[in-house]
Amino acid sequence: MPFSRFVETGRVAYISDGPNKGKLCTIVDVIDQTRALIDGPNSGVPRGQIRLNQLHLTKLCIKFPYTGATRVVRKAWNTGKVDEKWKQTLWSRKLESNKR
Repeated sequence: MPFSRFVETGRVAYISDGPNKGKLCTIVDVIDQTRALIDGPNSGVPRGQIRLNQLHLTKLCIKFPYTGATRVVRKAWNTGKVDEKWKQTLWSRKLESNKR
């Protein structure tokens, strides 16, 4: 089966390491083969660069212009209902049950 989760603009990712561990973000731009520019307007993740090995890519993807500003990302995040879709995933439910 071919890969379906690519590092691309608009891909929603789960941060697995660092100060924002456990939060969702979206990839705004790919800097090079090991780093990406991310932004998490509704999850409290500030815009900045992160290593790709600190991210777990989800199946969720939102559409916004290349290197969109935070307000553009926030609008796309809200219209795409990312938070609602994330809460419905099995991955999210497993993380929630592990916290208890």
